[in-house]
Amino acid sequence: MRRSNGPGAAIVRTISHVAAIFGLVLSGAMLLPALVDLSDGNRDWIVFVGTGTTVAAICSLVAVATRGAGVRPTPRFGFLLVTTIWLVSVFVGTLPLYFAETELSFAAAVFESMSGLTTTGATVISGLDALPRGLLLWRSLLNFLGGIGIVGMAILILPSLRVGGLALFKLESSDRSGKLLPRVSQLAAGIVAIYGAMTLLCALLYFALGMSLFDAVNHAMSTLATGGFSTHDESIGFFESDAILMVATVFMIAGSLPFVLFIRFFLPRRFQRWRDPQVTLFLVLCLVLSLVLAATRVVINEVPIGEALISATFNLVSVITTTGFVSEDFTLWSNAAIGIFFLAMFIGGCAGSTAGGIKVNRIIILYELVRASFGQVIRPHSVQRLKYGRDDISIETIQSVTIFIFLFFLSLLVGTTVLSMCGLELLTAFSASLTAVGNVGPGFGPAVGPAGNFSSVSDPALWILSFLMLIGRLEIVTVLVILSPGFWRD
Repeated sequence: MRRSNGPGAAIVRTISHVAAIFGLVLSGAMLLPALVDLSDGNRDWIVFVGTGTTVAAICSLVAVATRGAGVRPTPRFGFLLVTTIWLVSVFVGTLPLYFAETELSFAAAVFESMSGLTTTGATVISGLDALPRGLLLWRSLLNFLGGIGIVGMAILILPSLRVGGLALFKLESSDRSGKLLPRVSQLAAGIVAIYGAMTLLCALLYFALGMSLFDAVNHAMSTLATGGFSTHDESIGFFESDAILMVATVFMIAGSLPFVLFIRFFLPRRFQRWRDPQVTLFLVLCLVLSLVLAATRVVINEVPIGEALISATFNLVSVITTTGFVSEDFTLWSNAAIGIFFLAMFIGGCAGSTAGGIKVNRIIILYELVRASFGQVIRPHSVQRLKYGRDDISIETIQSVTIFIFLFFLSLLVGTTVLSMCGLELLTAFSASLTAVGNVGPGFGPAVGPAGNFSSVSDPALWILSFLMLIGRLEIVTVLVILSPGFWRD
């Protein structure tokens, strides 16, 4: 039988080749936890070596068999490639968690891997303090790789396959920044270098402030990724250090800013373009909400001002950046505090960052749309211009933002309904759905709140939550468009 050389075959070959490359990257990353477990005398090193070797062998065969593939980049191809890479990466990340001595069901292992790579930070594992160090490192590595964006790193590979790397990066991160560097690969290399350097600096500061080297490295990877995986059940509150909380706050904010802006900072004559409305609004929101939250702690809980400022700022920033670290159970503070945290869970960080949520740039565009609509009602014959900073907002952008926000709340509503049908109490179902779609981590209530985890959630509900985390990380449209019948026509 002759091999098909049509466009469909070329698409399958290209997607298979890129997915195999990412499988090879993840299989290579398994060597690090294998070495840690081997040095600790833990038998899970056999799981990491066996799984990594098997995945590497399969992916090598696929990569060799499909090399030389190349297709003309189209939006439909981009959507399919992005989703496939994430699904393959999540599956590979699941294998060590499933075969290790954690006794996780397959649904729970998929949930943990999805939570790590999507930087949600929710976990089904209890007893993290007693967990083998290799598994703890693997969870943090999933956070680290997911933080920079599996598709973001693909920019280094896709140009050689004649695939538009920058366009695919935008599909995943919603970053609409202009092309700053002459080559897409230079942009990717700059982002990876900055991400790695900030992670290293964060780890050094954690270590200097009293963390062990292992804890410092793991928490630094989770901090810059705004992922929130910890090596302790008490999260970062285990260390009982205000200095560590302040360092974590700074780097969580850094991880929630557009990484392109850090590149602009080092480019000649680009500093004047470093201003971005979403950055200004994001920092203002962090400051104002933290001060209001601290005030509620002082007035209602009678906490000293210094302690209130540090704890309020850290936990507020952790939620608004969708990191998910906690220093204490903030749902016990007051109803006013719960209201502030509930609002923060929707906001998220900036576009082009590792954070999730609705994103601040969309909030600005939505505000401009509402302002212009009100102006049109008051002065029917006036011309209302929509501006984002100094730039005009296009009709395409308005449509994109409107569709995303509609689908965000629709996903939240449907997720809540289905989770309720799976046996979750309504508040828990809503909270779990919101924290999954927004990639936040902790929710509200005793089961999925800051003091709990998702270990009590049934397997069917975990599958639903895994899907919600995926569409939240890929910004909903990327995944849902593939499920539409029109996507597969022609």
